Amino acid sequence: MSQHLPPGQIAPHIPADLYQRAQATGQPVVFVVNDTPPAFQWRRIVVPFAIAGAVVAGGWGLVAAICFLLNAAAHTFTVIAAAAGPIGVGGITLRLARSKST
Repeated sequence: MSQHLPPGQIAPHIPADLYQRAQATGQPVVFVVNDTPPAFQWRRIVVPFAIAGAVVAGGWGLVAAICFLLNAAAHTFTVIAAAAGPIGVGGITLRLARSKST
């Protein structure tokens, strides 16, 4: 005997005498389940917006991390360039950073 039930519900109870009578005569047992789905399912709307919001937040976090790393690299370069002073090769002198006194 196969039963088709709405999802999330257990099998309905039938009295023992009715079940035994159906088994003896071969008569099918019919279950009538009044199940109406909700008129509007919020999950269909909320889940895509939650995924899109997570993607946007992750994208902005990635942009902020890249900006921070580029800023740190620029500051590191200026500190190293200021400490090194002018670099000369073959009579050509390159000053990497301007001194604050000039």
